[in-house]
Amino acid sequence: MSVFFKALTAIVLLFLPVYSFPIELDTVDITILNSSGRDVAAKVEIAKTMEQRSRGLMFRKHLPENRGMLFVFEREQQLYFWMKNTYIPLSIAYIDSQGVIVSILHMEPLQEKTYPSVYKSKYALEMKRGWFEKNNIIAGCRIKSIGRFSK
Repeated sequence: MSVFFKALTAIVLLFLPVYSFPIELDTVDITILNSSGRDVAAKVEIAKTMEQRSRGLMFRKHLPENRGMLFVFEREQQLYFWMKNTYIPLSIAYIDSQGVIVSILHMEPLQEKTYPSVYKSKYALEMKRGWFEKNNIIAGCRIKSIGRFSK
């Protein structure tokens, strides 16, 4: 391998964002009791470390149907999310420590604007935009057995 090629490779690796490499997350099934009293199932990746939460769904080009990401925090607090480097239109449900959805916001792809939680939340669930409406999930609905994800 030439010295030039080795140097070029080193430079590229130095400037390649760490976030461009995939990270492995646990995937679990969750159930949400919707506004009609029906169970709605989804498969979500669990983001519980700072690195996992910071990365979120960044750099992904698609998200399969009924798939999303559940962000787990240590305690209820004001949460802020943004869509930097996120290509998929998403909706986010902010959830309290009891598993009750306290608000749902729609987020625009590739924006650095923040989307703050209206109320203190311990969890946030990101799904494709429109998923919550399609499944009759509104503020006041509850994720069953949310405590199993606590840190």
